[in-house]
Amino acid sequence: MTFSAKILHWYDVNKRDLPWRNTVNPYNIWLSEIMLQQTRVAQGTPYYLKFIENFPTIKDLAAAKEEEILKLWQGLGYYSRARNLHATAKTVTNEYKGEFPNTYKELLQLKGVGDYTASAIASISFNLPEPVVDGNVYRVLARYYGIAMPINSTEGIKYFKKIAREVMNVKNIRDYNQGIMEFGAIQCTPRNPNCADCPLNDSCVALKENSVQDLPIKLKKIKVKDRFFNYLVVIDALEQSILKQRIGKGIWQNLYEFPLIESQITPNKVAIETELKKYDILNQKFEYYKFNEEVIVHKLSHQHLKTHFWIVTLEGEIPNGVAFTEIDKFPVPVLVADFIKTFKF
Repeated sequence: MTFSAKILHWYDVNKRDLPWRNTVNPYNIWLSEIMLQQTRVAQGTPYYLKFIENFPTIKDLAAAKEEEILKLWQGLGYYSRARNLHATAKTVTNEYKGEFPNTYKELLQLKGVGDYTASAIASISFNLPEPVVDGNVYRVLARYYGIAMPINSTEGIKYFKKIAREVMNVKNIRDYNQGIMEFGAIQCTPRNPNCADCPLNDSCVALKENSVQDLPIKLKKIKVKDRFFNYLVVIDALEQSILKQRIGKGIWQNLYEFPLIESQITPNKVAIETELKKYDILNQKFEYYKFNEEVIVHKLSHQHLKTHFWIVTLEGEIPNGVAFTEIDKFPVPVLVADFIKTFKF
C-alpha cells in the first residue's frame, strides 16, 4: 500500500467530525482555514460556529462593520487575520459577485491567502490537485522521509512542497489533503506520537533512525523583545472610563485599550497628568494606585508585554467618556479583556 493510500485509509477510520467537513462551500473552507492558522481546532471551532451564525454568507461578512468582526474575533489573536478576512470578503463580494475564484492562482491573490490556504480551498472546494503543506504536513513528511532540511528556510519550503506534490493522491485530493493534516494533528503529534500504532511505522525513516523527536527542524526564531506597558484605567464620578483605539501598524491595530504609558520606569503623577491632558482632562484632582503588584507578562510571537494596570480616580468627569456598561461592547486585546473581567466595572 502506498503512502497516500495508507493516509486515506487511516483518515477514513479516524477523522474527526468537524463542522466545516460537512460542506465543500469555499466560504466555509476559507473561514475555517484562516481561523485555524496558529490556532488549535478546539479553540477555533466555537469561533467558526459564531461567525457562521452571524455571517452565513460572504456577502454578510463583507457588509459587517470592522469593529463587529474584531469583537467576534476577540481571543483568537493575530488580529491581522480578521482584518484580512474582512478585506477578502469585500473583494469576493465586489469583484467576483460573491463567488470565490476557483483556481489556485486567483485564490492566491486574495488578501491573507497564502500558498497553504489557496491549496486547501482549491483542493477541498474545487477538487483541484494542489498539495497542502501546513505545520502538520511538514512534520509527517519530515519524519517519514527523514528530511533534516529546515522547514522555514527558502530551500526547505520549496523542497517540502515538491515532496508533497509527488506523494499526494490526485484522484481523491479532498480526503487526502484533509487526511494528511489530520494525521499530523492526532497521530504524528509534535510530542510523544503513538508510533507503535502508526500505519506508517514499517517505513518511517525517523522511527528507524530514532530521530522522531528531532524532526522537523526549524531555524531559530527571531529574538523576543520585552516591552513595558502601564495602562491607566481612568474612573470618573459618573462611572465612566476611557478607551482609545490603536491606530497605525503594529500589534492590535484598530482594537481598543485604556490610555497607555509605555515605559520601563514606573509612571509618576506628572507622567499620568501629561497622559490625561491628551483626553482633555485638565486641572482635575486625581488619585492613583497600582492594581496588580505582580507584573502581568503577556506573550506574543516576538514580544513579551510586561504590564501593570493603574487605577486613576478623578473627582470630576471625563469629556466624552465611555460608560462602564458600554465597555464590554468594544473589541479589545485579550490582555485588556482579562483585566476587565477581573476588575468588574
